[in-house]
Amino acid sequence: MFDVQEDDLSGDQSRALLALHLADMHASSPKGSVFALDISGLQVPEVTVWTAWRDGRVAAIGAMKMLEDGLAEVKSMRTHPHFLRMGAGAAILETIISAAIARDVRRLSLETGSGPAFEPALALYRRRGFENGSAFGGYGQSGFNQFLHLDLP
Repeated sequence: MFDVQEDDLSGDQSRALLALHLADMHASSPKGSVFALDISGLQVPEVTVWTAWRDGRVAAIGAMKMLEDGLAEVKSMRTHPHFLRMGAGAAILETIISAAIARDVRRLSLETGSGPAFEPALALYRRRGFENGSAFGGYGQSGFNQFLHLDLP
């Protein structure tokens, strides 16, 4: 079980996990293909960040960015390496989905990459019902990125 809570990114553990996420995105993606938000991009009114905790340690992070017309975007999903395949990422994703429904979001979307580094996250999203679809929110389609969407009740 994980304790999921909103996070203002003021804590060292949350910042370290976000730094790991950004470094991995740059290492796993072609130049110009990283759209991950840094701390300043996550500390804006339209973004809510959550972290999952267990035994005083951050296990996962994720965020939701509100867009226009009943749309929102999943951002900055990352599980700490010590908590892989333990449900921390799923706990964050469920929190994001619940928050989106509570805010009357019609569709939750995300942009991600392709290749082995992205397969575990893609499997998580697909298990939860996300489906591949078209670009959104100003993103351009490339041979590397892909877009997933979940229509909400």
